[in-house]
Amino acid sequence: MMNIYVLEFLVFYIVLELYEVLWQKGERVIDMLGSIYKYYHKNIFLVLLMHPTFPFAMFLVMFTNYNGYAVTFFIIKGVDIITKLLLVKQVFIDQKITDDIAIMLEIPLGKFLPYMGLLIYPPFIYMALRAY
Repeated sequence: MMNIYVLEFLVFYIVLELYEVLWQKGERVIDMLGSIYKYYHKNIFLVLLMHPTFPFAMFLVMFTNYNGYAVTFFIIKGVDIITKLLLVKQVFIDQKITDDIAIMLEIPLGKFLPYMGLLIYPPFIYMALRAY
């Protein structure tokens, strides 16, 4: 049976992830990046604050004494945010994109793709807390 604190962590993460999905939501990749650029243009630290699952991942790593699942979750979240920031910089600030990236930016995201984090990350959180 699942401990109550594991369930609380999972519910808290789901709420944070839904918040991130809602403010970044767009029909295409360029729309999602545009939402991020609105905050990036003001301050890059504001973008980091708008991703509350990243500090959650840092806390989980420390809470579980650097459990492998928690570290993996943290690394994936970090790479996700870094990738988005690099794309925003390349598309909106440098305005130097390759033909391949231009094609990628126009790809429709679909209804369920933005919610993939709700399927991918909770198992890492669960396994990290169960191993703790």
